[in-house]
Amino acid sequence: MTLEAIQKEVDKWIKKYGVRYFNELTNMVLLSEEVGELARIVARKYGEQSFKKGEEKDNLADEMADILWVLVCLANQTGVNLTEAFEANLAKKTQRDSKRHLENKKLQ
Repeated sequence: MTLEAIQKEVDKWIKKYGVRYFNELTNMVLLSEEVGELARIVARKYGEQSFKKGEEKDNLADEMADILWVLVCLANQTGVNLTEAFEANLAKKTQRDSKRHLENKKLQ
């Protein structure tokens, strides 16, 4: 599924089941919350923290999908075409960093 298709599917779902988009501020807070949930799992799965008794361990992909969902909602309601934004961002990074990481001795 392309980013464009994802944006359309989310919009269709919101209109059918969600009544309307939450406002941008609410979605920004929800995005922060979802990133925090992903961070908790990463800290426990790959870091030095341990899972609490009864805490889910294998929902890394679901948390990433939650982040994508809210990000797509924000893009839709603010008129951002994520395909175009991603392509422009990739071009910017390529131009800016084409040698930066290759020449970084810390990465070699």
